[in-house]
Amino acid sequence: MASDNDAKKAKLESHLLYAEIKTVEMHTGGEPLRIITSGFPDVEGSTVLAKRRYCREKLDHLRKMLIFEPRGHYNMYGAILVEADIKEADFGVIFIHNEGYSTMCGHAIIALGRYALDYGIVKGVAPETQVNIQCPCGLVRAFVQYDENTKQSGRVRFESVPAFAFSTQLEIETEKYGNVIVDIGYGGAFYAVAHASQFGLNVRESRTRDLVDAASHVTECAKRQVQLSHPVDDDLAFLYGTIVTDGKDEFDAKEPTANICVFADDEVDRSPTGSGVTARIAIQHRRGLIQLNQLRHFESIVNSRFTGKAIRTTRCGDFPAVVVEVSGRAYYTGTATFTAETDDERAEGFLLH
Repeated sequence: MASDNDAKKAKLESHLLYAEIKTVEMHTGGEPLRIITSGFPDVEGSTVLAKRRYCREKLDHLRKMLIFEPRGHYNMYGAILVEADIKEADFGVIFIHNEGYSTMCGHAIIALGRYALDYGIVKGVAPETQVNIQCPCGLVRAFVQYDENTKQSGRVRFESVPAFAFSTQLEIETEKYGNVIVDIGYGGAFYAVAHASQFGLNVRESRTRDLVDAASHVTECAKRQVQLSHPVDDDLAFLYGTIVTDGKDEFDAKEPTANICVFADDEVDRSPTGSGVTARIAIQHRRGLIQLNQLRHFESIVNSRFTGKAIRTTRCGDFPAVVVEVSGRAYYTGTATFTAETDDERAEGFLLH
């Protein structure tokens, strides 16, 4: 029986376009994460940012295969684990989505923190284990709850790279909505942040499609009108998306605030968005709306929740900045093995928008 199975496996592998790619599947606040565990080619580059460029230039067909239909979907998100170039990092990561490669992803960090303990990358230490993850935006420190008796990992908090408000109360001209006021913040990636009321919408009640259309239009207009810069690397200086909020930045910080983050190619985050929460906290702190260590609760369109707070001040080049702590919970949803046959005309996938 074993020899028959080996023969069948060898016959199948002879018809494969690429090696089998194995993954662990997770979600954080409803937002999926496909962690590639084996079968992916070596990613070249002396830094994580260089590895990101290499993936974009040489391995993009595999991103499409794993993220696009029929193996994924329009809003799938993934992580490629790579060797870090920062000494204190336990590993590096390249984030992938429907449009390409992001520089930071908080929901992925929360999931990868648990994964690192549970799959032996980092040894669990009670009551909390530190996991250092090098992202394209820099080193992010995650802290994972760990129970020594049950060997179970739990909730994860992480400390961001220096986050800052790039511009506050900026007026953007839009064709659909007239002039719109936005804040632009950096939380490992740049986001425009706008109140839903400016579009005649409500984050908790309006149709998701209408919220996505508004956010995407703001992103398009802001990209044309705002020249972004980042003190560390030009590869970080791009507008990743727009966060539409319920407008409660200026309310009592004890109240939860809801938002929807639309990033990449109209991709909708099911979670409150870790890097988006980081950017919003940086903006709120810069505008004097919250103080250090003042906790805020952020809700997503599926009612999942992260917490965030600015824990210390710092600088990022000429920008006054803060380090933000974001906390959330990730869960496992399964494992998978993906293949592509040589005669499959849709081997690299497709997207329906």
